[in-house]
Amino acid sequence: MRLKANIMDAVQIDRALSRIAHEIVEKNTPEHVALVGIRTRGVPLAETLHAKIKEFEGVDVPLGNVDVTLYRDDLSEVAASPVVQATELGFELKGYHVVLVDDVLFTGRTVRAAMDVLMDYGRASTIQLAVLVDRGHRELPLRADFVGKNVPTSIREVIKVACEEIDGEDSVSIFEAEQAVR
Repeated sequence: MRLKANIMDAVQIDRALSRIAHEIVEKNTPEHVALVGIRTRGVPLAETLHAKIKEFEGVDVPLGNVDVTLYRDDLSEVAASPVVQATELGFELKGYHVVLVDDVLFTGRTVRAAMDVLMDYGRASTIQLAVLVDRGHRELPLRADFVGKNVPTSIREVIKVACEEIDGEDSVSIFEAEQAVR
């Protein structure tokens, strides 16, 4: 893959996450919001949103994370022995407006899998979606409620989000692949 452009730096990511945090509390009563990051890079993004909501509103909203590995509809294509991490939801979903948090919204299949995980844990009042980047090309009828940046892409482009906690830096880049990516 060839780097095409760096489209967000740490300052732009922080600004986008601040805006998303404000939008979440504008749409919902903060005391009834719970944040759930989708592994892997949705987790540090959810943690940042959690800290921002606490800073802005003084409310310590419940925070959890989900691993969608076993819920994927392409599990047999991912790996012969997929690595499954823990799903951590230390709260009951009932009564909460759960905001799923992910780095990039593409086909929608990861989000569908995450909703399946949540359904196995209970029934939330609503499930909403916050993403840092929406790149289009949906295969399922899903949309994000909160978006940091819309980035129209070709099917041959790949969006890579780097998070300080995992990758040592905060950035979003777009790469050109040699063939279509799905």
